[in-house]
Amino acid sequence: MVVPYSAKVPAFPLRIFYDGACPVCSREIEHYRSQDHQGRIVPVDISAPDFDPLPYGIPMNAFQFELHAIDQRGAVYRGVEAFRAIWQAFPDRMAYRLLAAAIGLPVINSAARLGYRWFARLRPRLPGRKDACAGESCRIGRKGRGDE
Repeated sequence: MVVPYSAKVPAFPLRIFYDGACPVCSREIEHYRSQDHQGRIVPVDISAPDFDPLPYGIPMNAFQFELHAIDQRGAVYRGVEAFRAIWQAFPDRMAYRLLAAAIGLPVINSAARLGYRWFARLRPRLPGRKDACAGESCRIGRKGRGDE
């Protein structure tokens, strides 16, 4: 079930499927991870050699095209809605609450979707992108926190 932007707060923990070979994506997820003191997010690196999209019922090319998050109930959040779900994982942070509220507004949501689609198409050509994750070199949390 894909969740529209007007949906309720996700059921945590929230699995976040990100591309660890993308330097921007890895830094963003590492930032969220550093803010998560309650275990509300679980990063999953889709570029890891052992990642299998089959159990999630989502094709690999869809995972590669845009950020996905799946909550504890199995609700799927994609692109901008995935970011909104992530921001809702931090209810004690005013900036994230404001971002989550703003992205829920129809005009802002539409503009954010367009901007995200542009970024998603550009992302594979970003400098510093790793082609493979041999030796888990692209995984975040190398300082003692392992990925799922």
